Amino acid sequence: MLEKFEPGVIATFNKNPSYFKSDKGWFDRVECLAINDVKARTNALNTGEVHYMDRCDLKTLDILRQNPDLVISETTGYGHYVYVMNVQKAPFDNPDVRNAIKYSLNRDEIVRKVFLGHGAVGNDNPIAPTVKFAIDPQPKHVYDPDIVKRLLKKAGAENTQFDLSVADAGFTGATDSALLWQEHARAAGLNLNVIREPNEGYWDNVWLKKPFYASYWAGRPTCDWMFTTAYAAEAVWNETLWKNPRFNELLVAARSETDDTKRAGMYAEMQQLLHDDGGLINVVFNSYVDAHTKALAHGEVASNWPMDGLKIAERWWFA
Repeated sequence: MLEKFEPGVIATFNKNPSYFKSDKGWFDRVECLAINDVKARTNALNTGEVHYMDRCDLKTLDILRQNPDLVISETTGYGHYVYVMNVQKAPFDNPDVRNAIKYSLNRDEIVRKVFLGHGAVGNDNPIAPTVKFAIDPQPKHVYDPDIVKRLLKKAGAENTQFDLSVADAGFTGATDSALLWQEHARAAGLNLNVIREPNEGYWDNVWLKKPFYASYWAGRPTCDWMFTTAYAAEAVWNETLWKNPRFNELLVAARSETDDTKRAGMYAEMQQLLHDDGGLINVVFNSYVDAHTKALAHGEVASNWPMDGLKIAERWWFA
């Protein structure tokens, strides 16, 4: 039962004495702290201020491993780290510009150097490989300076500066990824200007407001759920404001299609449309890397969302 809620600061809950699941809900009280700075989050865990933290700093995992009282876990789910372009605002309203940008980053190097291999390279498709009907659209958006230069010239955007807003509030590693991307882009003839935004207020001041920025998704277990939430024409969380008539026609039709073969074809076409034309840059399908003290115990961890499917308060207990 909610006791206190301060947005962006803290939420505290007390156990409902009438909770209906007799085999769940072992904590008498749960306190959730919003600690956006990853160093402060890590220090809070190391000093015992908190029992659990999500979104670990991958660069300092070895330091956490040296603490004998901590456990680090990694779960692969549907989550993905992205950069999004508002396709209704210039210069991102030009599909050649969007595709030039998609070919201007070396995703393999970013995953290797920034995420230290904790994830799978994205290909501008939000449907995780483990989801039914997922495909890997072709061609792959790999780093290709020649394609970047050709598309920029075609769009008349060779001298355009692309302002990218980032903060690690968007996703852990967003700033480091953007700075490495800036080097890739410069070598490909694309002028990427990285703007470091404050972590505080990022989701109020940048998300859905700036034309080009870092974001993340926990993903969804079905194609329809992911597409309806983030890419349908009128979706409230349509970050890119991409509105493709054919995509939306297929989205509605696929819901009532009972033939799996036909439905698979619909979802394949939708993923291809988004890959080819959308404003999404999916850098990596991230792993959920978290850490907790040995004072906590749990069963099998869910992979659909971080924090054990967002049910850590119900499922975990003190050892």
